[in-house]
Amino acid sequence: MKRKGKPFWRKEGFQAYMFMIPTLIGFPVLCAYPMLYSLYSAFCDWDGINSPVWRGLKNFKYLLTIDPVFWKSIKVTFLFALINVPVTLVLGLALAVLLNKKIPGIKLFRVIYYLPTIVPGVAAIILWQFIFKSDVGLLNGLLGQLGIGPVGWLTSEKVVLFSLSIIKWWGVGGMMIIFLSGLQSVPADIFEAASLDGATGWAQFKYVTLPMITPVIFLQLITGLIGCMQSFAEAQIMTGGGPNYSSNFINYDIYVNAFSNQKYGRACAESWILFLIILVFTALIFKKSESFVYYEND
Repeated sequence: MKRKGKPFWRKEGFQAYMFMIPTLIGFPVLCAYPMLYSLYSAFCDWDGINSPVWRGLKNFKYLLTIDPVFWKSIKVTFLFALINVPVTLVLGLALAVLLNKKIPGIKLFRVIYYLPTIVPGVAAIILWQFIFKSDVGLLNGLLGQLGIGPVGWLTSEKVVLFSLSIIKWWGVGGMMIIFLSGLQSVPADIFEAASLDGATGWAQFKYVTLPMITPVIFLQLITGLIGCMQSFAEAQIMTGGGPNYSSNFINYDIYVNAFSNQKYGRACAESWILFLIILVFTALIFKKSESFVYYEND
């Protein structure tokens, strides 16, 4: 007598596809369609109300050759990334190394350093806005107690990017946790072998730890770069892109073009330029990663 098979709804393959349905529907509706529509809109004049009118490369030509703010936004965004990506990598790794020690109370310190990461972004920015205020700000108040004059943390072209960078450094706890997990995944027997060979603490870190966590460094480099290139909230809430466009990140410029100037087509064109910039830099880093990223199965 032939054994009856399972009903199709109890088969593993059917259940797997059922779990995939939200993604299979959500991606084309919520991601693919908006992306394709924004690509079409980038070649159109569109005010967000009336139907888009095809204008070819007009938006791209305006941004690349006429718009006085676009190139300044590109420069500011790159400078912000150049300041923050190396610093956050070094700071996150240094904290992870310090917090990887087996000492009493170390878990409490890990929680303390991670706490800024779970503070809502807007709330954290408003807090720092109060700290950086020129007249009644906490930081200038402390400097005044030391006999130092007030600093225009958010009003000086030379200082504003440094001020916004401090917020990034303050929230480095998320990067620290990922580095910490990478450090704890390094096999202990490798360090024992290095010690038998006479390697000191610094030599072990340089020749054992760093090569073993290069995949984690690579991940943090990519995500850190993308995060900096997409910076927005700091400029939108704290500075409005000022002073004199010195904190006018390209993401904020996209927002202004779309929601303040009603130039949705131009904003879409700018978004795709930003997408291509990030794509090129990510591809270059991936290509170069073969020379410095070590995987255990290599």
